[in-house]
This record gives sequence, structure tokens and C-alpha cells, in this order.
Amino acid sequence: MAGQQRVYKARIKSTQSLKKMFRAQELIAASRIGKARDRVAMATPYSRAITRAVSAVATHSDTSHPFLVERDDTRRVAVLLIASDRGMAGAYSASVIRETERLVQQLEGEGKQVALYVAGRRAVAYYTFRQRELAGRWTGFSDAPTPEIADEIADALLDAFRAPAEDGGVAEVHVVFTQFVNMVTQRPRVIRMVPLEVVEGVAPVGENDALPLYEFEPSPEEVLDALLPRYVRTRIYANLLQAAASELAARQRAMHTATENAEDLIRTYTRLANQARQGEITQEISEIVSGADALASS
Repeated sequence: MAGQQRVYKARIKSTQSLKKMFRAQELIAASRIGKARDRVAMATPYSRAITRAVSAVATHSDTSHPFLVERDDTRRVAVLLIASDRGMAGAYSASVIRETERLVQQLEGEGKQVALYVAGRRAVAYYTFRQRELAGRWTGFSDAPTPEIADEIADALLDAFRAPAEDGGVAEVHVVFTQFVNMVTQRPRVIRMVPLEVVEGVAPVGENDALPLYEFEPSPEEVLDALLPRYVRTRIYANLLQAAASELAARQRAMHTATENAEDLIRTYTRLANQARQGEITQEISEIVSGADALASS
């Protein structure tokens, strides 16, 4: 009985330590999620505006730009996966990795060769453990991305798209990230970045509204040359911000659940320790009574 009490007390102590760690992680995520959501809100209007601008040029001009047409000289495609650097975020990284694996299987089923670009230590460790070759990797910023790291990632992908087929050029660039919907819902998403696939599109036109007329200076080709690289960098930065907010929300929710589970375990171990103590007291009383009876009978 005494041994059982020691076991339960040790488990209570270790669970209390874990509870403190879970609670600290929850508070850290809660303190950062507000700023992450504000950054998403601030980046969204610019991302939407540049998407509308690119959409207008692509829709209202007959130019044939490399970013708008599919390459037929290579079957190689690039996939950028945005995951987290740290764990303790529930199924956040597992969900986006699973979505990436689904996309890779789909592309390989179409006869395409996939080049993986990975952001986040969790995903890098996942593919490194499985000895999967990575065309590019970035770590150390998942919960607080900067425009500089977004430009670095975008430049690597743009260089791969512009490169000749014999130098490892890619025909498509896909991005897999987690969209922040609210504090409870975060959804893995897949978008094709290039050739251009407009996500938001141009604002709808009513039945009685006249279609706008556009003139591009100096020319649609030069406008696209200036806009499209900036469009890719902006969208990647927006995706990184969405992923950061999703990661922090998932971590706060996971750590809150872990804290509650630790409290339940502490209550369970405390009850079992009390039962063991009561059993020990009962046994001691029984031994005393038995000894007294033996002395009286002798």
C-alpha cells in the first residue's frame, strides 16, 4: 500500500509539472494570436487588390505571358508546403502534410514529377526521416513570418519556374497551407500559384453595369512583368501569415485541452492515492486488532 501511495504521488507531481508547461504554452499562444490575426487582416486588402489588378490585365488583354500559359517542355512541378516549426499544436502539421501527400499522389498519378519545397521544421523532419529529397527548405519563422523570408521563398519558386527544363525548371507551382477561418476552424488549402490561377477574381458585374475599359501603359506585357512576381511574393506572404495564425490558434486550443486533461489525471491520481492510504490505514488497524486478540488469548 505504501508503495502504491508513492507511485501515485510521483504521477501527481509529474502531471502537475506537465500542466504548468501546457498552461504556459496556452498563454503564450493566446498572447500572440491577436497580433497574428491583425497581420492577416492588414495583409488581406493588398493581396486582394494586387490579385484584382493581375486579373484585370490577364482578362482584358490578349497577351501571352509565360506566367499565364502552361509549359509543355517539362512534366516537373513544384509544391510548397507550409507547416510549423514546433509541435504542441494538435493535428495542425499532420493535416497539412496529409493534404500535401494527397496532392503529390494526384500529381504523380498524372505523370508529373514533384519537387518539394518545405517551410517548417515539423515537415522538414517528416520528409527527412522518410529520406525524401527536398528542393528547398526554410525553418525558424513559422509563427512570425517576415516579408523578407516570403521574398526568399518566392524568388526560389520563381527561379524554378523560369529555369529551362534541362536545368530543373518546373511547369507549375502549387502551395499547400492552412487557412485561418476563426479561432476554432482552420482548413488546409491547396492553390496553384503559377501558371496564374486567380483565386479571388474580379468583382462581379451586375446585369445593368457596363464592363470597364482598360488601357495599359506602357503595355500589357510590361505591366505583367512588373505585377506577376510581386503577385507571387504577396500571395506567399499572405499564405505564411494565414498559416502562422492557424498554428497559434491550433496550439492554444490543443494546450487548453491538454491542461484540462492534466487536471483530470491529477484528480484521478489523487483519488487513487487516497484510496491506497485508506487501505493502508485499514490494514494497520486490522493488524493491531489481530495482535491484541492474540495477546488476550495467550
